[in-house]
Amino acid sequence: MFDHFTAATQDVDGAPVHYVRGGTGPALLLLHGHPQTHVIWHKVAGELARHFTVIAADLRGYGDSGKPPGLPDHANYSKRAMGQEQLRLMELLGFDSFALMGHDRGGRVAYRMALDHPERIRRLVVLDIAPTLAMYEQTTRQFATSYYHWFFLIRPAPFPELLINGNPDAYLEHTIGGRSAGLAPFTPEAYAEYRRCLRDPATIHGICEDYRASAGIDLDHERADLASGRRISCQMLALWGAQGVVGQCFDPLAEWRKLASKVKGRALPCGHYIPEENPAALLAEVLPFLLDTTESQP
Repeated sequence: MFDHFTAATQDVDGAPVHYVRGGTGPALLLLHGHPQTHVIWHKVAGELARHFTVIAADLRGYGDSGKPPGLPDHANYSKRAMGQEQLRLMELLGFDSFALMGHDRGGRVAYRMALDHPERIRRLVVLDIAPTLAMYEQTTRQFATSYYHWFFLIRPAPFPELLINGNPDAYLEHTIGGRSAGLAPFTPEAYAEYRRCLRDPATIHGICEDYRASAGIDLDHERADLASGRRISCQMLALWGAQGVVGQCFDPLAEWRKLASKVKGRALPCGHYIPEENPAALLAEVLPFLLDTTESQP
């Protein structure tokens, strides 16, 4: 995986952030979701690297990046804090501004980065998410059943951690194999990497803290944005899977239009794990968007 990329771990203000880097040209940061790592991008990274300097990083709490114990208010796993760490990584790598694409949890970090640091994010792509506040406030039985982990992982420590640590392989198989496409999209190499990382108890704690923050401090931040009228100002593309839960339970584009000034998007013919389920469709959408240097309203 990641032929012609180099792997490294950067000290970011005392915390390790692991990433792979490849290609030349304008910078593009890729952020993964739960319960995965930067490896989710392995089917699209090579083509993206023909046009961009691609940085695919592990989020705090995931992969081979740092996994600090959560604070009582979970602030160190807020999407603001996780995003600030990725911004510092890009600064240390020499990039003051860059394009940004995030899937799942990485999408939540990405749109917080665009809200907090509009001067740094040139273009934004989010994959198979709607805004966090909208998803919690519009929870239905269908959503809660399909995304049970949103409510399980936020239970106080150490209860979810103990249960997942009892059989992390089963948790991984159920979580990513229980979606519309099953386990078919995941190559043996990628799946082995996800399994390796999830077997670390610190990863399991980091994942829980990520979700605990989303059900608390992240919602406070988003409510403050809406109350103040602060919006994502860069060009934004939202894509979701036609067979995924987000597209079935919510109107993603309508929800993004409440938070973003210049957003377009649509469903793709796949489920949740877009970069691994339908890499060709993803590239067909994101390359024209990311390579377009105009700033016109979509």
